[in-house]
Amino acid sequence: MISAFDLFKIGVGPSSSHTVGPMAAARAFRDHVALLNGVAHVEVEIFGSLAWTGKGHGTDLALCLGLLGHEPATVDPDKMADYVAALRRARRLDGALSHVAFDPDRDVIFQFKELLPFHTNGMRFRAYDAAGRLLDEQVRYSIGGGFVAAGPEAAGEDVAYPLPFESGAELLRLCAESGRTMAELQFANELARRTRSEAEAGLDGIAAAMFDCIDRGMRQDGVLPGGLKVRRRAKKLHETLEQRSTVNSRPPHEIVDWVSLYALAVNEENAAGGRVVTAPTNGAAGIVPAVLRYCRDFCPGWSPERGREFLLTAAAIGGLIKRRASISGAEVGCQGEVGSAAAMAAAGLTAALGGTPEQIENAAEIAMEHHLGMTCDPIGGLVQIPCIERNAFGANKAIVAASLSLRGDGVHRVTLDEVIETMRQTGADMQAKYKETSQGGLAVNVAAC
Repeated sequence: MISAFDLFKIGVGPSSSHTVGPMAAARAFRDHVALLNGVAHVEVEIFGSLAWTGKGHGTDLALCLGLLGHEPATVDPDKMADYVAALRRARRLDGALSHVAFDPDRDVIFQFKELLPFHTNGMRFRAYDAAGRLLDEQVRYSIGGGFVAAGPEAAGEDVAYPLPFESGAELLRLCAESGRTMAELQFANELARRTRSEAEAGLDGIAAAMFDCIDRGMRQDGVLPGGLKVRRRAKKLHETLEQRSTVNSRPPHEIVDWVSLYALAVNEENAAGGRVVTAPTNGAAGIVPAVLRYCRDFCPGWSPERGREFLLTAAAIGGLIKRRASISGAEVGCQGEVGSAAAMAAAGLTAALGGTPEQIENAAEIAMEHHLGMTCDPIGGLVQIPCIERNAFGANKAIVAASLSLRGDGVHRVTLDEVIETMRQTGADMQAKYKETSQGGLAVNVAAC
């Protein structure tokens, strides 16, 4: 099982695979080095997609922050640049590891021609003694959504979940046999790892962090970092929508603009390296919050309980997609990021609006089906074009999918399991240049500067 608290991680932008995962892996390696004797120097090599788009995604900076002891959930986004600048000046780690040399410009090594065997987002950490002898080496993979793995042989945690499910069909069967909703099944499994009060408070905290990110994104202005000179749009769009104060002055499609605004606000914050919630990745971090905010602001009957139902249902679907296919753009293209997020959001909204398990599964299937084949081709390796707008479209698609499913009875021809498998196969067939390398698609047909 995959917990909602694993799928929804509070961290920083711009990428869960390229920023959150590497920072967490580097922090873990720092903790490991602290237990070794005689370490005088450390270095890290990054491979595949991490190398090709690492500069644009801030992978090198994330590794520096992790080696300094920072974590994605707690690091201050406003001070990250200062931390790295100090490291560049000192060329050594800090605190208990102040004797360990590390030069960010020399010791983060981009390996463009080599791949490690398990996943394209590979990292190799090495520790040396004062004579340059290798003392220890660890290989880690950032496998999407901020998850880090040691390899295919890495064992999962030993937790006895009361109601585990491995497929959409099994999830529907459990709902029918137990009389529980998808959210109730997911919550029962969450209670295997934490208390009820901890789980409820955690879910409320995730929702609050999502809403805070939207609110901050709607207040910020200026140009996003990275060289593309992309101007933030959320603040101006918010001001424009707020000016239409009377109901009769609002065109029928304005609700679409609000949903787009919420998604743009989140992903502009992500592109600027701000605090976001991975949902299930940073590149697709705007979709679930935008639809959750739509549910809060535009649908009747909002309550914290409804928000939890939304997030738990979304997590149940997201966990299935991650286990049966992938949520990593570097592995299956953007269908695995935006497509997965749209499916999760569609399922969550359908549940929050009173849909049956069959209607929820149908909504997730519709949303995923209409993202099949989407490539990941960020211009300049930055999570900006087409990523930011793509979240706005994904959020609105999720609402359409929920609406279509709620108008039906849950009976449909194509199952969620079939669509997830199709996404997996499509990702396997997709050329590598379309999987977060910035070597194909828009990334090569649009000038980056």
